Amino acid sequence: MKERALAISNGSIGYMHKGKPVAVVSDIDVSLHKGELVSLIGRNGAGKSTLLRTIAAFQQQLKGEFTIEGRNIADYSTHGMARLVSVVLSNADIAPLTVRELVSLGRTPHVGLLGRLAAKDKRVVEQAMELMGVTQFASRMITTLSDGERQKCMIAKALAQETPIILLDEPTAFLDYPSKVRLLRMLKELAQTTGKAVLVSTHDIEIAFALTDKVWLLDNGHLYEGTLEELQNNGALQRFIDCDIMRYNTTDNKIEII
Repeated sequence: MKERALAISNGSIGYMHKGKPVAVVSDIDVSLHKGELVSLIGRNGAGKSTLLRTIAAFQQQLKGEFTIEGRNIADYSTHGMARLVSVVLSNADIAPLTVRELVSLGRTPHVGLLGRLAAKDKRVVEQAMELMGVTQFASRMITTLSDGERQKCMIAKALAQETPIILLDEPTAFLDYPSKVRLLRMLKELAQTTGKAVLVSTHDIEIAFALTDKVWLLDNGHLYEGTLEELQNNGALQRFIDCDIMRYNTTDNKIEII
């Protein structure tokens, strides 16, 4: 059985408004295991980014227990969390750095902002670039790369951070369809070969079901966890997709435009 990296029990996430908590998603009970790729899907505003930010301790949960490797995230310092969770954002500002400089920033939790990279740190950076296939871009400015190449570099930075958990917020948002598939396949292989727990939010539902180990589905303030078959059987998938313009064909496992 795979080792559990993250567990959420009776969780509630959201934001504060005029000093009062406003829940976006409640009654969250899920686990994320090492070596698996999990997709997080839901409509805009459903709470995907809020959940990722809460897991990364960028904001506090409203209720419940969020644990990483058996300890509550509130017990970790900012520095401690940076050694446990790395985050890849799709809309992050890109600094004028070379690819190697960008990936080297992943070592910051280990050496500090002003720390010099030791031989081991440099090896980790080179290995991360090689694993993501961006070594040939090492001396190029990150701003000169395509969206797909840039995403690979951002993931390489996360790998260089050497955390057991990697969170990605819509990494396929600006990619063409073949590139979306290639990136999700790469993330799945990455999870399997490195033993990292990878959680990726996406709107590409059919790709997510085809390539990820399981799905976290956010709908109407609840989080449903399962495989394609499990979410079909409990009706969560149909409730999420079916509307006046489209429906889910359970026979062919396809989304149909009405």
